[in-house]
Amino acid sequence: MGFRNRWGTGLLAVALVATPAITQDKDSFTPMPMDKGFGPIDLTPPATSPDEIIKKFAAKESEFQDALNHYTYRRVARVQTIDDDNKVDGEYYQVDDVIFDPSGKRTEKVVFAPGSTLERIQMTPSDMQDIQRGYPFVLTADDIGQYDIKYVGRQKIDDVDCYAFDVSPKQIVKGHRYLLGRIWVDTSDLQIVVTNGRMVPDDTRKGNEDLHPPFMTWRQQVDGHFWFPVYTKGEGILHFSGGHGYMGQDVHIRDTVKYTDYKRFGSTSKIIYDGKELPTQDQKQDQKQDQKNPQSQPPKPH
Repeated sequence: MGFRNRWGTGLLAVALVATPAITQDKDSFTPMPMDKGFGPIDLTPPATSPDEIIKKFAAKESEFQDALNHYTYRRVARVQTIDDDNKVDGEYYQVDDVIFDPSGKRTEKVVFAPGSTLERIQMTPSDMQDIQRGYPFVLTADDIGQYDIKYVGRQKIDDVDCYAFDVSPKQIVKGHRYLLGRIWVDTSDLQIVVTNGRMVPDDTRKGNEDLHPPFMTWRQQVDGHFWFPVYTKGEGILHFSGGHGYMGQDVHIRDTVKYTDYKRFGSTSKIIYDGKELPTQDQKQDQKQDQKNPQSQPPKPH
């Protein structure tokens, strides 16, 4: 989010060049607390090497990305500023349908977008990029080379047994956004089920700050095969330093994004999972009740 000041309200653009592995300014935000439902970390080395686990879950994430590219869904995004009394004093709200146009090209259709009432901050291009692609983070085999990935241990989130990995970008490339944080990978399905961290880089130059809160995204099995993003919550206090004729300010930010109504587009597209073609939309509806089992229940956002 960019800081809105008395001299203008234009969108801030981030102009960055490739840099070494990133260490973000620690004082640009106050992090959200870790959610409940996370069990203790088991530091026992896994039976399968971490490198092999990473290779396998990256392959599964690639399959998921291909599947997601054939699904339509609705995204409801809300960004709020919170005052000292913990009351909302400004809001951005937008409902979009991620769909396909008549030619079959993927597109986004704005369903509802009342005027923003945000006064202390303004939405920037990087905020929109985070909502569209950053918060529903996918780490494919093609993208994994951009990250340093460190195995942390095994951890249960509610009833889901997971491997935990810390991820950080190896370098920052102009125009790109990266996750700096932690992911939890289901030990059975080898897919990301929870993401926690922040999207980087921030622009921390005085008078040009473009800052972003930490967030957590939960996924859920909605088709019996893949874990789809269903809910994102981001919250933190952004520390704008001020300058160029205006004072610094701390701004409490709260983001929520909901992803609903996942539907596979068309009857001719094929989606491969573990080397097998997934059932059609009609077949999937018939099997829907059979697919509801304890193993497919998501970690619960709290």
